[in-house]
Amino acid sequence: MLLRLDTPASGRDRVLLLLKTKGPQTAARMAKRLGVTTMAVRQHLAVLQEEGVVDGVDQRRKVGRPARVWRLTPKAGERFAERHAELAAGILQAIHSAFGDEGVERVIAQRVRQQLESYRARMPGPGTAVEQRVAALVKIRRDEGFMAEWRRVRDGSIELVENHCAIEGAARFCQKLCGAELSLFRAVLGDEVSVERFEYLLGSDRRCAYRISMRTEQSAARAAA
Repeated sequence: MLLRLDTPASGRDRVLLLLKTKGPQTAARMAKRLGVTTMAVRQHLAVLQEEGVVDGVDQRRKVGRPARVWRLTPKAGERFAERHAELAAGILQAIHSAFGDEGVERVIAQRVRQQLESYRARMPGPGTAVEQRVAALVKIRRDEGFMAEWRRVRDGSIELVENHCAIEGAARFCQKLCGAELSLFRAVLGDEVSVERFEYLLGSDRRCAYRISMRTEQSAARAAA
């Protein structure tokens, strides 16, 4: 059964969603965040472990016994899968078989042009603060199933995180989709903004994450050259 990303129905769904969005953690930490007892969380984890979607690893602490940290297994990805992901991957494979790499690249380029037009129609007007632009982009990505969120970090930059990839199956077949999305973010957020990916789902990280910062005059000039 697929887990609804917007309104998890059960306690176990909430545990899965928490591990998906916040990463590995102890049962006690999850209980605090969910507002339930640690015993309740452990009961959910026991069932989820039997289903093969979570596992626990003991981590040593400076004082006391090791802490058991729970995390999602690769099988858990099936619970978050989008219904159209398999179709998208199949279509790309068919395009590649019929038209080769060039055909796939043309399709991706057209998709980015369409996304850019659609995204820009939903973005705030010229002169708005970068936070407003990022917030609007995150809203669009959430609506598309990417479980996106953002936050300002200590160095003044912004982190945009996507805890779920709605096109993972297609992206694993054609990683050029990932490069196209990075280009899309840069185009939507503006030339004065630098966007770099520092966590990559297909590079063995648990999610994709981007660092967004204002360009210096020198870097902006190089980007425009």
